[in-house]
Amino acid sequence: MSNPYNYQSADQQAFGVMDAGLRAYMMRVFGWMTLGLVLSGLTAYVVAHSSLLGVFYHIVATPTGTAVTGMTALGWIAALSPLAFVLVLSFGVNRLSRQMAQGLFLLFSIVTGVSLSTLLLFYTGTSVMQTFFITASVFAAMALWGYVTKRSLVSWGSFLMMGLLGLLIASLVNIFLHSSVMATVISIIGVLLFTAFTAHDTQRIKLSYQQALAYMPPEEINKNSVYDALDLYLDFINLFQYLLQFTGNRSNSN
Repeated sequence: MSNPYNYQSADQQAFGVMDAGLRAYMMRVFGWMTLGLVLSGLTAYVVAHSSLLGVFYHIVATPTGTAVTGMTALGWIAALSPLAFVLVLSFGVNRLSRQMAQGLFLLFSIVTGVSLSTLLLFYTGTSVMQTFFITASVFAAMALWGYVTKRSLVSWGSFLMMGLLGLLIASLVNIFLHSSVMATVISIIGVLLFTAFTAHDTQRIKLSYQQALAYMPPEEINKNSVYDALDLYLDFINLFQYLLQFTGNRSNSN
């Protein structure tokens, strides 16, 4: 029977409020993630195309341009700092204020940009841009699927973490083996792994928000948006780097 007054029950009204809140929260998460990517991209470009490059890397002249031969002390600090930022954010989740978490995330994005700057030397600018758009397309498709699918992806979590651990071990081993075949296999696994992580993390963020409404104050929920953005940011950056090994064209200067 139709409802001429378009009356909504209390449950329907509550669902509508939650749905609007969820959309706003997801927009906030993706907003922070996008801001982080923009800061990383700008930092990488500025470092790669200015005298700052010599602050972080040892540069030598070549007949076709310049080449990176190693990292300076500041370069090593910049390379290791992102891990330190992630650890501080992870272990300080209950101690850091919302403003502090936001500030650390922005600093983390800038430092990560320094680490990514050499990609603009090793690969042509055109291939980097092409790979970025491919990554963005894959990421958007998987994030959308993770958000709308009714299938539970919770069980993926343990398998993905095991795959990530295996990927890290294989990458460390290949540092000594220098096997091109193994490097290709690692890249393939990395692409598949972080594609799956994107869908899993998007659904996890959606579910955790719905659960947090029952016990968490709004200020804490807003702070959580930064942590959720960090997870998606890491998914994007890793997917981009592994894809670049397939689609990227090496620069002639390196």
